[in-house]
Amino acid sequence: MKIGFATADQLEALAELFDQYRVFYGQSTDRSAAQAFLQARLEKQDSKIFVAIENGEMAGFTQLYPSFSSVSMRPIWILNDLFVSPAFRRMGVAQQLMNSAANYARETSAIRLELATQITNRSAQSLYESLGYVKDQEFYHYSLAL
Repeated sequence: MKIGFATADQLEALAELFDQYRVFYGQSTDRSAAQAFLQARLEKQDSKIFVAIENGEMAGFTQLYPSFSSVSMRPIWILNDLFVSPAFRRMGVAQQLMNSAANYARETSAIRLELATQITNRSAQSLYESLGYVKDQEFYHYSLAL
């Protein structure tokens, strides 16, 4: 399996997986909007998207967004998206994508890599915990829906 940054040549396959990811989280399918969204990310270079390729087929992806810690004055990466095609699950794809993201965060001198998942997504929680991620016990995280 090969893990690398997504390229414009991979946009169609990536958009298909991204659309499936959004459907998993209860959104209506909209492949053209997914493709436009990802194309903008690639063109603006405002996120880093890793893709996993197995036998010429896109098996999964993860997307990181940059942020910063004012207190430590160092970068933070937010792992916002992780998805593995059903045909490639239970093959270590997610773990390899997560490891690539962590390595990239280290290479960019980030202080941490953050993520969130649904409370009901036990399989993701098991993966994250197996890779050393811990639930925040120090801060409550709030959001404001706009």
